[in-house]
Amino acid sequence: MPPVNSGAAGPSSTSTQDGPAATTKKRNKPRYCRFTQQQLRGECKPILTYPIAISVIASVGTLFILIGLGCTAISNKVVEVADRYETACVPENMHNNPVAYIQNPLQDKSCTRLLKVPKDMKKPIYVYYQLDRFYQNHRWYARSRNIRQLRDPKSANDTRRCKPEATANGSPIVPCGLVAWSLFNDTYSFARRNETLAVNKRGISWRSERDHLFGKHVYPRNFQSGGLIGGGTLDPSKPLSEQEDLMVWMRTAALPTFRKLYGRIEVDLRAGEVVTVAVQNRYNTYSFGGGKAVVLSTAGALGGKSSFLGRAYLAGGAACLGLALLLTLLGLLCPVPVDEEPRLGPARR
Repeated sequence: MPPVNSGAAGPSSTSTQDGPAATTKKRNKPRYCRFTQQQLRGECKPILTYPIAISVIASVGTLFILIGLGCTAISNKVVEVADRYETACVPENMHNNPVAYIQNPLQDKSCTRLLKVPKDMKKPIYVYYQLDRFYQNHRWYARSRNIRQLRDPKSANDTRRCKPEATANGSPIVPCGLVAWSLFNDTYSFARRNETLAVNKRGISWRSERDHLFGKHVYPRNFQSGGLIGGGTLDPSKPLSEQEDLMVWMRTAALPTFRKLYGRIEVDLRAGEVVTVAVQNRYNTYSFGGGKAVVLSTAGALGGKSSFLGRAYLAGGAACLGLALLLTLLGLLCPVPVDEEPRLGPARR
């Protein structure tokens, strides 16, 4: 009997078993690329020398100073006139007890202030009220509201997080919370000689607030009807999306001294003119030693008058130029030799 050729069947069996594994291994093998295999040669290795560092820092400093000068020039073009009236609008016989004056509903709260225009003011002229030492950023105060209730009429009974101004006489307050309850309620009217200056209060809020945050079908209910009256009242016939004073007030400020937009005057004012302001001094800032002011201001390309941005850029630019000068002196007094950079290439044995 001829011997069985075992070697003939061996390769066929091996190829049958190893074939799929080898094919899968080939399929999973990534395509060769010098980038993915990290085999690229690093030809460019910049060395940070004194001249390069000094040039970069000096250039940044010069750019900062130019930007700072531009911001300062834009801010200086803004014309602003402000008047603090929290003390002047209290009768002399009540100076020792202003809290009793402001809390007495029978006391006359009218007051007249005169503002002299320092420079020509082009329209629109923005009217702001300013409060001092009022911490709207206090966590309990800022959280005392219900966003759903402001937006959705179906959530009128949802007064979570609104304590202590959640309900009045057993019914929910709309809008609830301390923020709405403390709405600013001083009023201003302006006149120039015998001409009344109308204040436009439309469009003082953000469009996103009118369209999304405050509902068009949500109306005030039981507002300021409790035992303790906080600030201003709201028109119950208007939806919250039209109560722009409330929208501006509920955009809480980050600092204890802040300004909020009251309205716009749509006429030009000339230098030297005197504007008569009739103030209704109703808002109680005397209980916490706060201050109040009315502000007339124009606006520039960067908004209202503020020297902070210009000073910040000038300070940064001066610091960069000072550092560049320091590096220059160090380079002259203590020079550091720079070795020649070795050429990169394949290693040779």
